[in-house]
Amino acid sequence: MKRAAAILGIGTDHVYEVDPDESGRVSAEKMEEKILYCQELGFSVFFVGITAGTTVYGAFDPIEDIAIICRKYKIWLHVDGAWGGSALLSPKTKHLLQGIDKADSFTWNPHKLMSIHLQCSAILIRHTNILMQANQMCAGYLFQPDKHYETSLDTGDKTIQCGRHIDILKLWLGWKARGHQGYAEHIETLLEKANFFYEIISKREPCFRMVIKPPFINVCFWYVPPSLQNIDQTSLEYNERLDKIAPRIKERMMTNGTMMVGYQRLDHHPNFFRAIISNPATTKDDIIAMIDEIHELGHDL
Repeated sequence: MKRAAAILGIGTDHVYEVDPDESGRVSAEKMEEKILYCQELGFSVFFVGITAGTTVYGAFDPIEDIAIICRKYKIWLHVDGAWGGSALLSPKTKHLLQGIDKADSFTWNPHKLMSIHLQCSAILIRHTNILMQANQMCAGYLFQPDKHYETSLDTGDKTIQCGRHIDILKLWLGWKARGHQGYAEHIETLLEKANFFYEIISKREPCFRMVIKPPFINVCFWYVPPSLQNIDQTSLEYNERLDKIAPRIKERMMTNGTMMVGYQRLDHHPNFFRAIISNPATTKDDIIAMIDEIHELGHDL
């Protein structure tokens, strides 16, 4: 959001963040409080951006509730579903995006959870022809009005960059190959593997600690070596030492060439691992081997 504001000339100072709860979700109440706060400062709030599947936790903001607030104040509601938008493909997970039909715009990256090759990104907008109205420059040397076919097929004038790859072809081919049922099973398989990962981690305490229960397929956890297990978890010493564990293990992973698992800090939490199973070919044995390898690489730290 801040980068977009900078590019548009709005300025990053005019982007106001809304604090999420411990699970990473932004409530409608907090959103309305921030809107009223901005209005008290004399600003006209015209855009609200929320997330369906946050990068770290995989959290889903309550679209339905926030859509009511946005309609109340006549504000454009955008849902970033780049990561979690594919939850719509399964009857078992589509409830996570309840209210998406009320959003004004929705971004979605099939290259993330649908096994489509990079890159394949889409934006869906509820308002007819608004991209053409916003971006069209009627460049006569590119878009001749007297062509022998329907000129609305020329999509270049709808976008900022004009020319672009035909990324939709990859999505069309993938969908034709798998079908609705195939993609529903694909998402459900990933969810099943994530739940298995969570169950195994939960049984490996005190060496492994969950950050939160996964709201989707992101499994966030700490590895706690024996040297830290008898230290008060609320102490500064514990958190400072724990913060160094995941980077050290990641370094050993890469040096040994065994695997790669990402890590990051978030809010007040020291560095933790964020494991995501996005390949349905990953087996339960693979997941157990991954957990065992982390323990092997970190138990002496």
